[in-house]
Amino acid sequence: MTQEIEIEFKNLLTKNEFDHLLDKLPFPEYSVKQTNYYFETTDFQLKDQGCALRIREKNGKYRLTLKEPQGDGLLETHDFLTEAEARAWIAGHIAPKEHTTKQLEARNISVVNLYYYGSLITERREVEYKDVLLVLDHSTYNGKNDYEFELEAKTKADGLKTFQSLMNEHNITIKKTPNKIERFFLSLSK
Repeated sequence: MTQEIEIEFKNLLTKNEFDHLLDKLPFPEYSVKQTNYYFETTDFQLKDQGCALRIREKNGKYRLTLKEPQGDGLLETHDFLTEAEARAWIAGHIAPKEHTTKQLEARNISVVNLYYYGSLITERREVEYKDVLLVLDHSTYNGKNDYEFELEAKTKADGLKTFQSLMNEHNITIKKTPNKIERFFLSLSK
């Protein structure tokens, strides 16, 4: 499958809140490292259309993902890359890939206008919980650290109900939380 809809809820955490959830919820003891490499045009055409483009490296595999707003979530379009292709993209030698290029062209964005801006490294823990996926992330980028809780659900209603319940149960204030790529780009402008 090259496309999927992602419905997720997220909340930035303090280090103490992160440690509390790690202790109280059934997350695995060890995290999995993943690195996101972010791409954008110089005039931020992706951001202006509510989109994001990244290569994610996880367990030695590379996947290019374009995220686009759709309904209650995000439409994710994927292409798999070899390590050599990923390294070429990062070095500025961006070659079109079938599925993501088609979606970009539908938005009048050419791959020749894409540039690599930098990376964000995440130590991630995931667990299936009451028909949703819970995610606990510690991310580092541009000299910053942050902690985040995410919940992925099949429907917006079910996800919101479980998300609010968990935040209330663990006495965590729900905060407006920009996604990782937004936080990454905000850190560049400071």
